[in-house]
Amino acid sequence: MNIDWAALGSVFGVSLVATVVLVGLFTLGIVGLSKQQPAAGATTGGTATGGGASVALARVGAYICFALCVAAITYGIYLIVD
Repeated sequence: MNIDWAALGSVFGVSLVATVVLVGLFTLGIVGLSKQQPAAGATTGGTATGGGASVALARVGAYICFALCVAAITYGIYLIVD
């Protein structure tokens, strides 16, 4: 039995990087969805907060992160099946 250690190391490295990237993207998506609208009349440092745009931007970023996760998973399944 002959083991190709270079190929094994390559597979290990790619799977490690892919795992870290997917977990990172999913985590960013969760963090983006956890952003909430400030309560009416909420103040930060004496000024009224206008965080509606930042909440919408965070939500769009979260959806992009989730879409990238789905695309990566779909591509992985494509590679396995094909």
